[in-house]
Amino acid sequence: MTSFDPKDCTIQQLQALLSSAVAPRPIAFASTIDSDGNPNLSPFSFFNIFSTNPPILIFSPARRVRDNTTKHTLQNVQEVKEVVINVVHYEMIQQMSLSSTEYAKNVNEFKKSGLTMLASDLVRPFRVAESPIQMECKVNEIKPLGTENGAGNLVICEVLKIHVSETVMTSDGTINQEKLDLVARGGGSYYIRAKEGFLEIPKPLKTLGIGVDALPKEVQQSTILTGNDLGILGNVEALPNAEELEEFWSHSKHQNLKNELKTTEKKHLKAKELLQQGQVYNAWCVLLK
Repeated sequence: MTSFDPKDCTIQQLQALLSSAVAPRPIAFASTIDSDGNPNLSPFSFFNIFSTNPPILIFSPARRVRDNTTKHTLQNVQEVKEVVINVVHYEMIQQMSLSSTEYAKNVNEFKKSGLTMLASDLVRPFRVAESPIQMECKVNEIKPLGTENGAGNLVICEVLKIHVSETVMTSDGTINQEKLDLVARGGGSYYIRAKEGFLEIPKPLKTLGIGVDALPKEVQQSTILTGNDLGILGNVEALPNAEELEEFWSHSKHQNLKNELKTTEKKHLKAKELLQQGQVYNAWCVLLK
């Protein structure tokens, strides 16, 4: 491996390393307004949710690496402590990118990017009408992390109101992640379309998994099953018992399969195939044959 000491890196090099390593990052499409009422719109990928009660979002308009100047967004939230955080979906990615151009102060990025200003209910900055989720926030605190090039400024926002498009809502009042079609930031000029990379993984909190350390040694030491496979196998509350195994293998549809599994290698290959199909119980029955 190549190792880097941050003290020995240029700011540009360090930023490139960090932004490529910590990715994908969600994008805060931040709408602000200055004390004269001029709107501003700019995306930030140093962003996430940090609390539910109270509902807190934090994004960071960093000082420019190039010349240590600050961005209009930071100046605006210092003057008017309100912001709208709009999420970015695939259909607006090019317009979002265009809005990141360093236009002169008082230039309206809504107009430059062709996005629609939508009046907010509780704060002065406008919402982005094309965004499927818009969060009106008050700025509780701005915490500078330094004064040199590349230093961040944590803008700590409390969500006052959330607007969600009905096009991405499900019948039970939750958000359909695939319909939302979010994009995220990578390193350099790269973006990630979340819809193309969704993996649904059951949360361990819903069950008390036995853990990889409780798997049979033969399974733990498999050269066929990957770490991800072992993680799935370990996220069960209990292994099939003798009665369940007997019932599984006595079924007529499993007779041909039973005859195929003559070696450990064949059992592990079949279990891997079943895991890829989401058939965890069946995979365990094969492994415990």
